[in-house]
Amino acid sequence: MMDLTDRHCRFFLRQISKHMQLYTEMITAKALIHGDTARLLAYHQEEHPLCLQLGGSNPEELSKCARWAEEAGYDEVNLNVGCPSDRVQAGEFGLCLMKKPALVAEIVNQMKATVHIPISVKTRIGYDEVESYEYLRAFISQLVTAGVDQVTIHARKGWLHGLSPKENRTIPPLQYDVVYRLKKDFPNLPMAINGGIETLAAAKAHLDHVDGVMIGRAAYYDAYILSSVDQQFYDSTATIPSREEVTERMIPYCAQQIKKGTPLRAITRHMLGLYHGEPNAKAWRRQMANTTLQIQDLKKT
Repeated sequence: MMDLTDRHCRFFLRQISKHMQLYTEMITAKALIHGDTARLLAYHQEEHPLCLQLGGSNPEELSKCARWAEEAGYDEVNLNVGCPSDRVQAGEFGLCLMKKPALVAEIVNQMKATVHIPISVKTRIGYDEVESYEYLRAFISQLVTAGVDQVTIHARKGWLHGLSPKENRTIPPLQYDVVYRLKKDFPNLPMAINGGIETLAAAKAHLDHVDGVMIGRAAYYDAYILSSVDQQFYDSTATIPSREEVTERMIPYCAQQIKKGTPLRAITRHMLGLYHGEPNAKAWRRQMANTTLQIQDLKKT
């Protein structure tokens, strides 16, 4: 999630679940090519399984970035074809690419020819006035022909004009049945569903129809909902970590990162929701803020 998650957030979430797949925030191909590539691709080995999500519309540039991702050890590369933000539209990628299925297929084809790791696509069920099932089915069909390994479908259409990114996550109605129908039409294509999923009970219900579930902001603001993911979906013998255990696991990481010059706040800001909904949640957030201030004061003395 752009401007929200980062590698520190992913490390924190990995302390809650050892098995779920984590995604980077969307990183543009041009940023990787013209910016600090090493910094943008950096991650902790504990983050695996880990997918790099890319934004872009140039097949050659995206193929180059996919190769770098494979060389850096990422487990998968995902192409974002769903983000509707003005910034993304200015670069003519994200949701804009739903207008150009042949280009998306070419991007997938070229990335597949470049790397051996899986290539996936995250998209929506439609855009603007284009919401026919036939268009969506034809779009996915071209991806299958190009060799896509997996798709994640946000079960809302997106509006390129008239709605903010936040409004695009809430105003267009959820249409889970469209994703279920799509899975029936492409039974051999691994398919995950996304959008409005806030509990593991809801995720389990979706798995009666699709192969996977992507949870975004709900997991960021209330991370402990993921505490039983391993036990429920991967290993029935897995233990559920307590909030205190998760916190203790973060201490060595924080110490290592502080030595590297990382501000403690850059890490603890992702932990504010660990006690979300608990009676002491406010005290936890206050303590996180105070700890950050104390560390800063110590560095000044």
